[in-house]
Amino acid sequence: MLEISNNVMLADWEIELTGIRATGNGGQRVNKVETAIHLRFDIKRSTLPAIYKDRLLKLSDSRISSDGVIIIKAQSFRTQSMNKDDALKRLKALINAAMIVKKVRRATKPTKGSNLRRLDSKKKNSSNKLLRAKVDH
Repeated sequence: MLEISNNVMLADWEIELTGIRATGNGGQRVNKVETAIHLRFDIKRSTLPAIYKDRLLKLSDSRISSDGVIIIKAQSFRTQSMNKDDALKRLKALINAAMIVKKVRRATKPTKGSNLRRLDSKKKNSSNKLLRAKVDH
C-alpha cells in the first residue's frame, strides 16, 4: 500500500516493480545483480479518483507515456530495496505535484506615487544631460 494522502491510497497490484541491472560503471557485481528498479503505474487502470487521473494525464512530463503509463527508473542506490523506496517516493511526489493548483497571476497597475517618482527622476536625468551639452557663444 502506498499512501498518497489521508484518503487516497494505491494498492500493491496497481504498481508494477521490476528489478533490472543498473547502467553505468561498477565493480564485479554490476553485471550479475539486478539492483535498479523499473516502476510502471497505469493511470487509467488505477483506483485513483477521477480528478487525480485527469490532472496526471494533462501533465507534460517525460515520465508519462502517451498511453497514460508512468515509468520511473530508480538506480541511485546500491541495494534494490533502497531503489524501490526511492521509486515509490518519486511516484508519490509526482502524483502530489499534479494536485497542486497554481495561483492565478493578476496584472496590477503601478500606483500614482510610483508613476510621479518615475517621471521626476526622468526630468532630473534629462536636466543633468542638458547641462553636459556644449554651450553656444
